[in-house]
Amino acid sequence: MLSTMAVNLYWMGRYIERADFLSLLLDATARLSALPATHGGDPTAWSGALAVAGAVSSFSEIHDEPTEAAILQYLGLDPANPSSIINCIDKARSNARAAHTGMTQEAWEVINTAWHDVQAFSTEELSKTTLSGFTEVVERGVAKFDGRAHRTMLRDDAYWFLQLGAALERADNTARLLDVKYHLLLPGDEPVGGRLDHFQWSTILRTVSALGAYYRVYRDAIKPWLVADLLIFDERMPRSLTSCYDTIVEALDHLDAGKGGGGPAQDQAGRVRDQLRTGDIETVFASGLHEFLGAFIDDNGRLASAIAGQFGFLA
Repeated sequence: MLSTMAVNLYWMGRYIERADFLSLLLDATARLSALPATHGGDPTAWSGALAVAGAVSSFSEIHDEPTEAAILQYLGLDPANPSSIINCIDKARSNARAAHTGMTQEAWEVINTAWHDVQAFSTEELSKTTLSGFTEVVERGVAKFDGRAHRTMLRDDAYWFLQLGAALERADNTARLLDVKYHLLLPGDEPVGGRLDHFQWSTILRTVSALGAYYRVYRDAIKPWLVADLLIFDERMPRSLTSCYDTIVEALDHLDAGKGGGGPAQDQAGRVRDQLRTGDIETVFASGLHEFLGAFIDDNGRLASAIAGQFGFLA
């Protein structure tokens, strides 16, 4: 496959995954911030969403105060934010158009329709009133694309570059979400295990569509170490770090099939996957969850660079 098509498919996977994650993040944050303080409402929720999205610095270059309205607009519809949802869908569509010969017509039609549906919101100011309609459009479009791609695309290089980009982005999002919650969000005057702490961890599970899965797996009240265990080590959970790296290794193996033994990307992905498969949550908490997640995010970044170098396109 030409490297230009490969890079378009890889980044299409990343942008679609990022748009979906941001949509879920906005929806879950709105739920948390809407609660009164006496029932777990969180005055830091929107600043936390900005931190999870890795957009604190870029936001502060444009806005003086991190207000709810400004953050909603910046993460959702702001054309000045390269990673806003509307820009992610736009870039995914542009990549899809450039890589159309590697996709099916059915998959293209879904991403094109999602683009038109999201563009319908482009002249609006995003608010809690319009947010649910906006996130429903985004999440429906992403789900339809995933379904069409899964059902109609050949399991050739095009499919596996798409999966590779999506899994790499998904792993990064999950790690950053966990790290921001554990390291930054709980105010100093709030008790660990208190009402606010509980609702923040619940919000994390909602953000990755894992609240039901948590109760099914653990049959217990929400506890930080169990949430982390689910989202780091449980390979049955599609957004867990282990599950993402299983997909990454599988994709790289398929892309290397018949070429004779891998390269730097396979080596890096294999090392991270092995560390995840031999790890446990007790060891992680003993050495520091923040330190573990920081090291993982760095390793994920190194993998992105290795993929770019091995396949001949920009990271």
